[in-house]
Amino acid sequence: MQWKNETSITKFILLGFGNLNEFQILLFVLFLVIYVLTVAGNLLMIALVAYDQHLHTPMYFFLGNLSFLETCYTSVISPRLLAGFLVEDRRIFFRDCITQLFFFGASASIECFLLAVMAYDRYLAICNPLSYKVIMNFRVCLLLVSASWITGFSVSALVVGMVPQLNFCGPNEINNFFCDMVELLKLSCAKSPLVEMIILVCCSLIALIPFLFIIVSYVLILSAIQRIASFAGRQKAFSTCASHLLVVSLYYGTIIIMHMAPSADLSPGFHKTLSLMYTVATPMFNPIIYSLKNQEVKGAFRKVMMQNL
Repeated sequence: MQWKNETSITKFILLGFGNLNEFQILLFVLFLVIYVLTVAGNLLMIALVAYDQHLHTPMYFFLGNLSFLETCYTSVISPRLLAGFLVEDRRIFFRDCITQLFFFGASASIECFLLAVMAYDRYLAICNPLSYKVIMNFRVCLLLVSASWITGFSVSALVVGMVPQLNFCGPNEINNFFCDMVELLKLSCAKSPLVEMIILVCCSLIALIPFLFIIVSYVLILSAIQRIASFAGRQKAFSTCASHLLVVSLYYGTIIIMHMAPSADLSPGFHKTLSLMYTVATPMFNPIIYSLKNQEVKGAFRKVMMQNL
């Protein structure tokens, strides 16, 4: 796609947390630790799923894919964030900004789809247990995951492909620690209602449709759990969904707060904090949540530890 001739901005400045100069080293160490823990935790989850035969099920196949995605997700954002704490030059080339925005958008979209796929998996396991293994075979699992990744990249390409149609000729400071679509739209000199509408509609649908699907799935799941006669049976059924439900709440909770609250009421600092939650913190919490809430994962981890001691 050709850039518009009117676009005179060749670089943006990521302001990040430059207003906290006295805490730059402390923040660098903090986010470096978070990044290392995130990558290590998600890679460990992938290794456990691949290693333990008991985890070779659709639920853990999807979890392994989610862990791989989270590793990519945080790696799109964290290196640039860490560099911003060490160097004064926070400039990023226009094309680099668009590239980061593309992979960030793809990762966020894929996560929405994967969370919906995992909800569907839990729905089949609890509401249709007799046919579960027949319906959710390896071919179907692979098809669902492939569709999530292909659709996520395709939608991101469509949305980010609209950005070069905007005209950037004035201020070039992005008040965030990564190339944020909302901030880029604010910097556009000549507004394009059609382009902005396409971007808004696509982003809204990508977040909303999977979220509504997840809600419907859990309404049906909770209804099915209530029909289970024994308390132990209801507790066991719900425990298989608890981790996923917590991850969905954490991920979508921050997105809903940020996009549903009036932008005028959100200070730049609060906006950055919410951005940190779903770009940096959530990928770190996910493997922790699944490890603490899932007995099979903890069992696989103990088995690996015992064999290596």
